[in-house]
Amino acid sequence: MSRKKINPGDRVEVSFTDRERELVLEHTVAGPEVTDSLERAQRAGGTFVVYYTLDDLDELLGYVAAEANHSKSKKLRKELDTLYDRLRCLMESFDDGQWQTAF
Repeated sequence: MSRKKINPGDRVEVSFTDRERELVLEHTVAGPEVTDSLERAQRAGGTFVVYYTLDDLDELLGYVAAEANHSKSKKLRKELDTLYDRLRCLMESFDDGQWQTAF
């Protein structure tokens, strides 16, 4: 898999639908370091655009996964899992030189 090289700390564009934004803001316990920019985001072409570092995105993924794993609602769990998969694929499409490799 080819990843786009970026510098550590560079921000990447992440878009959220209305529902995805709602999932993060209302159904996770993500802290202000990842939610503030999403709360302030303006709609652009039907989506909300936010810029995250890969570390921020990784942190957000943890909150989304935790909520999906603890959700009693199958529908909510599926929505969160779908969001997680999309965000993980996006994050893995970049390389800031900080990836840890398993041996």
